[in-house]
Amino acid sequence: MTFERHKVNRRVLQDLKKRSTFGIFFYITLAFTVVFADKYYERHPLFSVIFLLAMLGICTFRLVHLPISKQMGDRYEIVNRNIFYASVIVSAVIWGITFALIMFQPEEYTVQMITAVLICGLCAGGVVAFIPNRWLSIYFNLCMLMPSAVPMFIYKSNVHLATLIAFFSVYLMIIAFRGNREYWDALENEHLLEVKSDELARLSNTDVMTGLYNRRYFDQALELEWKRSGRNKSILSVIIFDIDHFKNINDTFGHQAGDKYLRKMAPALDAVFKRDYDIVARYGGEEFIVLLPGISAENSRQLAEQVRKNIESLIVRYQGKKITTTVSAGIMCCVPDYNTSSDYIVSCADKALYEAKQTGRNMVVVFTPESGDHDARDRVLCAS
Repeated sequence: MTFERHKVNRRVLQDLKKRSTFGIFFYITLAFTVVFADKYYERHPLFSVIFLLAMLGICTFRLVHLPISKQMGDRYEIVNRNIFYASVIVSAVIWGITFALIMFQPEEYTVQMITAVLICGLCAGGVVAFIPNRWLSIYFNLCMLMPSAVPMFIYKSNVHLATLIAFFSVYLMIIAFRGNREYWDALENEHLLEVKSDELARLSNTDVMTGLYNRRYFDQALELEWKRSGRNKSILSVIIFDIDHFKNINDTFGHQAGDKYLRKMAPALDAVFKRDYDIVARYGGEEFIVLLPGISAENSRQLAEQVRKNIESLIVRYQGKKITTTVSAGIMCCVPDYNTSSDYIVSCADKALYEAKQTGRNMVVVFTPESGDHDARDRVLCAS
């Protein structure tokens, strides 16, 4: 299997529990059916009580363990898995031993016939239920049928029935092997489908050129973060970077050189914006945009300054030539308002970027919304 073992083990265990839980109630119901059939309990009261108590005990334990194992979480996954497997085998052993003892009780033909039919039905149902774990399915089968079949062969008691039970057990093993293979094939196909779906989702959200998020993903993330920050009354920042004189790179060195420079922007940005919830995207052309939840204007400015300095010293080599340039950045920082659309923060950051471009490039400009005019912007001019 190529997919993660821990995740698969958890999935298989969940499937086993779901498939087998309903059968627990049948164990209890059918145990009473055997004991009360033809007033069997009157002839064998002690045996009936022991069987019923054993069956009620293991079934109750299994039902109680289900919610407890969920509460214990992943830390005790192996312990809970082994407890579940052991409880299943104990259930089968109780039924198997009971069936064997009843088959050797004289003049109990009615109860013997009823028990044989019930055991075959329970065993078939259990084997199918436990198919996700091939060996559990097989052990369940053997523990239920062999305690009666083996003594019948040894003592030559009802050999024909013992032979039928043995053939039935082999048949169930074949079902277990085939069913298990089909289950795992289906599980792997499901996993591959999830991988393909995740890959398609990733590709639809990724800029092919740089490997960063694309504008579509950024707009979706901004909309969600705008609402979340608005509810929490927390600050939100957006930085737009634009490569200075990018047209000159394309005209001088060619578009392939320009593409190479764009690709170098991705690690330069990722090296500065390292938080898992920072969104770095290519916004279009030579523009890049960053969404920073919980970051103030001053901190955003410092981060943008770091990027600006890194790009200023960046040298991209293409066909033996050195390509250098700079970036300009516009920043907008605010607490989102329900009465304002998320486009507002991008629009203001874009205005700050325009100011940086018009003022001389290679600089960071922070838009200050409180004043509402250009003079209120805090400019951080950097030497070219």
